[in-house]
Amino acid sequence: MTLDAMTSATITGYRPQKAPPEWDHICGHVRMLVAASAERSPYRVERLLTATTRLAVWCHRSGLPDDPEVWLRHETIDAYVLTGCTDLAPNSAQTYRSCLRHMRATLAWLERGEQVPPPMKAPKKVSPPYSPTQLGRLRGWAERLPGQARGDALALMALAFGCGLTSGEVAAVRTGHLRRLDSGAVVVNAPGTERLIVCRAAWEDVLAGAADTGSDTFVFRSRRAARHAKNLFSSWTARHPPTGGLPALSVRRLRSSWIVELLAARIDLRVVAAAAGMSATALARYHHFVPTLDEQTAVALLRGRNG
Repeated sequence: MTLDAMTSATITGYRPQKAPPEWDHICGHVRMLVAASAERSPYRVERLLTATTRLAVWCHRSGLPDDPEVWLRHETIDAYVLTGCTDLAPNSAQTYRSCLRHMRATLAWLERGEQVPPPMKAPKKVSPPYSPTQLGRLRGWAERLPGQARGDALALMALAFGCGLTSGEVAAVRTGHLRRLDSGAVVVNAPGTERLIVCRAAWEDVLAGAADTGSDTFVFRSRRAARHAKNLFSSWTARHPPTGGLPALSVRRLRSSWIVELLAARIDLRVVAAAAGMSATALARYHHFVPTLDEQTAVALLRGRNG
């Protein structure tokens, strides 16, 4: 199996931020499992690495053999989710379970020299993007909020719509992860990711302001102490519903809007996929949201530049 260069580099260079003492002992097996299953997995490679590492550490501490075949038994995965994921939200724990079970199914079929069976469920739905009008009005509403609420709303939009971050990444980003370039661009070194994350120009001022505070706090809801605060997003959106009939802010819808905006700009699919931490084929789920080109623009693109 041949992985693209970025995925391969992510796997070989991966090391948990707070690597457990067992890491050097289990890292080879973890990387091997992820490398063998990443190409056929619907999950981002960073998620695969995190889930597999946590499982391997739990197995080692539980006295189980350091054997990937033992790690990926159904009973091992279920026991791990029940007793080793108590620090995670229920939805996150179930995502880890699905991720590991898919890895097991993939490797089992590959070992027998057969193709991976087709999924027995409908393709995962994506959250619909906001319309450009809604996005403009949501920014206007956010800018009129008082004090801390204004900073939080703009930070949420800048990270999710300006940078295309996932919920977990938005929650984890601190001001120290923001880097301003001489060009004025803002790069985000989101924890647990290796991909290039560059903020859209329209939102640079928001993150540049956060980067210039001189403190090391979370960008969204900066007053919290814990990265995995309970109901981090839902509690905030419940307290700050947009006015004027606008929909509530949603990280998933903001990220979908970011993807659709990039696709509508006809940016190379591989560039968009790499920035999103997805495969190019996974972007197909968003194409029906992308406006069709008018004939004049299509002709210009197909014709190319003179000379």
